[in-house]
Amino acid sequence: MNSADIMFIHIAMGTIGLVSGGAALAYRKGAAGHRAAGTVFFLSMLLMSASGVSLAILNQVATAFNVVIGSLTFYLVATAWMTVLRKEGETGVFEIGALLVGLAVGAGSLIAGAKAANSATGTIDGVPAFLYFVFGSVAAFAALLDIRVLARRGVSGAQRIARHLWRMCFALLDAAIAFFIGQGAKVFPQAVRETNILFVPVIAIIVLTIFWLIRVLLTNWYARTQDALRSTP
Repeated sequence: MNSADIMFIHIAMGTIGLVSGGAALAYRKGAAGHRAAGTVFFLSMLLMSASGVSLAILNQVATAFNVVIGSLTFYLVATAWMTVLRKEGETGVFEIGALLVGLAVGAGSLIAGAKAANSATGTIDGVPAFLYFVFGSVAAFAALLDIRVLARRGVSGAQRIARHLWRMCFALLDAAIAFFIGQGAKVFPQAVRETNILFVPVIAIIVLTIFWLIRVLLTNWYARTQDALRSTP
């Protein structure tokens, strides 16, 4: 398989991921439509991130940064999916392996950020240091939460849903930024790129993520949902 084939997979899976991820956010959580869209999103994002890492290595284009982004996205989607597959209060070998991946991505990104900050241009392959620090911090934060889950031997209740939610949404945000603001924005006419309209999908994802996290963690939505499920024949 050559770079062109991998690029096709990357673009196709990214497009499917954006559509299915948006649908999953729009559907009522736990509904059949949400689960179906979430499954498509999970599979497409794994393929998109894996192909993105492969392209970064093969083409040597902003290699360090694209490997960080692809690896972080793969890690977040995989751990988010496993969170809802696990029974409440259950962990296993997967969580230990995922923790190691998260720590490696976080450490690698922060080291790259320090290297970029100390370079003459303040960048690595044109990518500024602060971006490495941002994504490295996200990976480190997620890894710390993994340690907490392992220490408590699992996660349950609203915390379990929130863990799944924010990791999936951050992966969707990565894809949206890449498509609407990053390299993917080249598919839009220059007149469109010169406006702020391409920021709208990114802002929408951020707003919806915050909305759902507040609803899950700070209201009794989760308890009501569980009561409704138990009362369903």
